[in-house]
Amino acid sequence: MAALTSVGGKGCRFSVAGDFSRRGGGGGRGGVVAMCISVASNRSNQFKHLSSFHSSPLLASFSQKGRIYAKTKAQKSETQIFLPHLIASLESVEQSYVMIKPDGVQRGLVGEIITRFEKKGFVLKGLKLFQCPQELAEEHYKDLKSKSFFPKLIEYITSGPVVCMAWEGVGVVLAARKLIGSTNPLQAEPGTIRGDLAVQTGRNVIHGSDSPDNGQREIGLWFNEVELCQWIPAQRPWLYE
Repeated sequence: MAALTSVGGKGCRFSVAGDFSRRGGGGGRGGVVAMCISVASNRSNQFKHLSSFHSSPLLASFSQKGRIYAKTKAQKSETQIFLPHLIASLESVEQSYVMIKPDGVQRGLVGEIITRFEKKGFVLKGLKLFQCPQELAEEHYKDLKSKSFFPKLIEYITSGPVVCMAWEGVGVVLAARKLIGSTNPLQAEPGTIRGDLAVQTGRNVIHGSDSPDNGQREIGLWFNEVELCQWIPAQRPWLYE
């Protein structure tokens, strides 16, 4: 009896030939089995039979998604490390409107006042000498319109040129208020602008925004967009981590 089995087509042939015959001798049974195994192999076509199995779209999809997930996870990890510090830094950067009033200009205090803000490390974004019209003065001080001193205040602000400034920096609004000092110069601490350079409330030299929101509003009121300069000072790495 002979049997032939072939597996894998041309690339690999597995043959078994069997010859089973009964021999006499000593009354016993004898069996002779002849087995032949032949493997025909061509190296270039060794796995040709696998070509009938196409890559599953599902497996390809999983593979692609895996690569995308790994890349996204790496990017997310980097973002999680860097972004909170960036956001915290951006949130603390403010802008404040600071104005040297007519008395400060007439007394020649402009340079000294600007120097104090520069030495503190704030960035000057806008600067101009400006004669304030009555309408603008009234809009700027509209919260004080009900006060008895309002007409006198408007007359004072429009009596001569003012120096308009837009300052930017980390916590600049509160820091500027501390540099400026109390509204009443007699109550202002020594070392502050009003404490050192002014005597009466009606001639207190300088104005500074009292909140970040008012800083934005007042800068928009006194400056056009083209009058503001966006720049990064060389000293920034020496001021901030």
